[in-house]
Amino acid sequence: MSNDSRTQSLVFGLPWPELNDGLHYNDVVPSSDSELTLIEFYSSKYKNSAPLQGWLQRIQNGQISVDGTVVKDPNVILSGGSELVYHRLPWKEPDAPHLLEVLYEDDDIIALNKPSGLQVLPGGLFQQRTVLTQLYWHGRKQNFSLKCQESHPVPVHRLGRGTSGILLCAKTKVAKTCLAAYFADGTSLVGANRKAEHGGTRRISKIYRALVTGIPGEDKVVINQPIGIVQYPGVAKGLYVASSSGKPALSKVEVLERDGKQNRTLVQVEIESGRPHQIRIHLSFIGHPLLGDPLYIAGGQPKLFDSEFVDESYAEDGGYQRPTNPVPGDCGYYLHAHRLLLSHPTTNEMIKISAPLPSILQTRMRLVALWNPYPSAQLTEEKNVH
Repeated sequence: MSNDSRTQSLVFGLPWPELNDGLHYNDVVPSSDSELTLIEFYSSKYKNSAPLQGWLQRIQNGQISVDGTVVKDPNVILSGGSELVYHRLPWKEPDAPHLLEVLYEDDDIIALNKPSGLQVLPGGLFQQRTVLTQLYWHGRKQNFSLKCQESHPVPVHRLGRGTSGILLCAKTKVAKTCLAAYFADGTSLVGANRKAEHGGTRRISKIYRALVTGIPGEDKVVINQPIGIVQYPGVAKGLYVASSSGKPALSKVEVLERDGKQNRTLVQVEIESGRPHQIRIHLSFIGHPLLGDPLYIAGGQPKLFDSEFVDESYAEDGGYQRPTNPVPGDCGYYLHAHRLLLSHPTTNEMIKISAPLPSILQTRMRLVALWNPYPSAQLTEEKNVH
């Protein structure tokens, strides 16, 4: 069954407030850290959040309490079992879209058309302006049936902030568990002697459209380059890159249309594993990074790479300055989650979902069809390899 037959057109989303609500981070001092000073605790445990001078500023601003009392002296000695709370002050998050289109919905799942520029889950500068927040706000307005076991739908996978298209969300705990298993199983098949490459059993399939630089010589390419993590300025948990020591990953690329004049190519990509930024890394690894990608270049590596450099200056809130080098959340590339096929988590019915293509990711044949003034001319989108 396709999304065309099951979902009425629906767009939802509330405008973002000027400032978010800030955040509260809670800690309990372990016995091994008793006798540390307040500044020693935070500057050592959370050095990825702020440099030493930044944590001093936060303490002196009264943003940290110990056992319910605000403490402004950075040299207070901590005791094991003490409860610490750091209050990150509200801030204006970068601009982001707020409207979401529903592509498919039933009692168990909802598929959204995520716009480029909207982050899926909280992280970094985006703690409120996310898909998750809009789902929460939308859920508060809905009277979900008793069958629903979640307070609101939750995403079961991620799309990069700059990636648009199908985002699958679960409305029940059963659906969430089942769909998470689908994605995990698909990735594990790739790691198990490359079974996925030879037709291993899959319960979910994802197909993307992308616009890449250059002109690939082959019409079809299978990329099985492993993906690993390296230290990278501005990315606390490390940056995903092509790495021979990384985890298995598999992408199948098919050329749809070559544009020699502009030196770019429209491709379709089916991923059979779910590594972070997999398509961006794999396409750049074979020498054809996404057009406009500010981060990855040929070889599956970042444009600027100096893992030893750390900017110790700090922003107004005490945290590190926003990195001047590109980071994964930067947008500018053209990547769209176009089609998804899955076995329904409760009925096992095969569901086909598609998200409309941005015009830049449509083939020229398709664009001619859209503008054709003569209905009798039956033009359809076809693969155009030349």
